[in-house]
Order: sequence, then structure tokens, then C-alpha cells
Amino acid sequence: MPKGCGRRSPPELALWEALPRNEAGLRFRRQHAAGDYVLDFYCAIAKLAIEVDGEAHDRGDRPARDAVRDAWLAAQGVMVVRYTAQDVLTNLDGVVRHVLMVAAERREQFGVRRRPPPPSPAAPPPPGGGG
Repeated sequence: MPKGCGRRSPPELALWEALPRNEAGLRFRRQHAAGDYVLDFYCAIAKLAIEVDGEAHDRGDRPARDAVRDAWLAAQGVMVVRYTAQDVLTNLDGVVRHVLMVAAERREQFGVRRRPPPPSPAAPPPPGGGG
């Protein structure tokens, strides 16, 4: 079983509620398996992992384990962005804006353009009658 499975913290739940409602059209997965690890959040099109770190991430061997994990992910082409649980709880809008900015920049870096929205039903037919 991948490392990192478990209950979701209030900051992770808050971020999950906020990420899917973005105007950039970016899609995120929660609890995404990557090798032996489970990422808190992942945006595939941007190859971006988002981690929410509680205070336990600063204790014991956790910083060293996180460094090994982040290095493995970087070798796979995945960028890891970490936020403290406190930042998510006290500045959710700022964290979401930063996540979306980084994800949009990486999407552009990989040459993936945002899909145009589907035409509205009230849109005029294309030139030539459309059919």
C-alpha cells in the first residue's frame, strides 16, 4: 500500500473543497498514488503535486523522508508545492490562487493550452450552415 494513506485533515478537506471550483479549468485529484507514495493533491496536466503539511512534518525523520519523496517525484517530472496546514486554514484564498498560478504556468510550460469552452446553445451557427 502506498505511503501516506490515512484520514484527511481539516486543512486538506478545505483545500479539496476550494480547488475544483477554479476558473482556469484545471482538474485536481485527491489522494493520488505515485509510486510508493500518495499525494495529497495532483494536477496531471501540470505535473504538479500539492502537499499540506501539518506540524508533524517538522519532526523526527519526516523532513528527510519528505526530501527523498520530493526528489523521487522531481525525477518523474513532478513539481511539489508544499503549504503548511496553518497557511491553508488562515489564507485559503491565497493558497488556492498560488496553486492555480503555478499549475497554469506549468501547463503552459508543457505546451498544453486551456480548452475553449463549448459553444453556448444560443451561439449562431458556423459560417456555411455548419453541416
